[in-house]
Amino acid sequence: MMFRSSKTIGRIGVGSVIVSKSSKRPKAQSSRCPVREVVQMERRGQTGLVEALLLDVVRLHETWMEVVFPRQLDPSTVLGKWKPETTVQTIGYNLWAVLGAPLVAIAYPLLLVGFATRYYAAKLDSAVARFGVAGAVLVATVVWGSLTLIAHLQLPTDVMLGIGGASIVAVVSAGLAAGFSKIGGRYVSVLLAYPFAMTAIFLPPVVAALLTPSISDIVLDPSYELARWILDTFLAVGGINETLRGAFDLETFGAQWGIPGLGYVLMWVGISIPLGWFLGLLVSFANLIRPKPDA
Repeated sequence: MMFRSSKTIGRIGVGSVIVSKSSKRPKAQSSRCPVREVVQMERRGQTGLVEALLLDVVRLHETWMEVVFPRQLDPSTVLGKWKPETTVQTIGYNLWAVLGAPLVAIAYPLLLVGFATRYYAAKLDSAVARFGVAGAVLVATVVWGSLTLIAHLQLPTDVMLGIGGASIVAVVSAGLAAGFSKIGGRYVSVLLAYPFAMTAIFLPPVVAALLTPSISDIVLDPSYELARWILDTFLAVGGINETLRGAFDLETFGAQWGIPGLGYVLMWVGISIPLGWFLGLLVSFANLIRPKPDA
């Protein structure tokens, strides 16, 4: 009996040692990134506006710090965020942080534009995924075709022709934008999908104005003023504006080939493509600062 009791006591002692060891085992650090936690909170609708704005500003500044210093944006849970260790590193770190503050203030409005563009682009992607590229083209054809039919029944012939031409441009551009959006990928979206989407927005009114003299003053006159402003501001560097003025006339370019108004069309294509690239880059920037909840 005594022997059995000692074995029992021994078993109890070993068990208590095991329990005591497990109780003293340090808790593992959570490997969840703060950004991932916020993304998960966004999925549940728990992130408030103030928290989201604060996170954007912090991550925007951390992105700036990452340019020079390691492990600033999304540092690993093992090594943690890098911090300066010497006086020289501390001075450089603080100076770089102060220098980035006004740049963050300038970049944040652009970041908001990127968020808004990403929101509407997601709506387009959802529609394309639901209906397919052919379905998106069919919807655009029905909408613009109905508008052309109404113009044919209620408006003069020249107005109807203008709207019909604008409809063709809009349907083709929307179809290309939807097709490239369906392909997906950052480079395809930035280089092709966004420019064609901007073309689908800006080019149809120009085509309608070229084919409809009664509304040409509403579209073409502001376009001419916009072209002059661009030449006198953005393209004034290196005399580019003078070169373009000497080589082309916006109002008469294309008439020699029997295509009057071609200059206005090329002008708005030249605006739509860089603007699409710019918005695509802003969306990529927004994805870097605040990843999409479904990412």
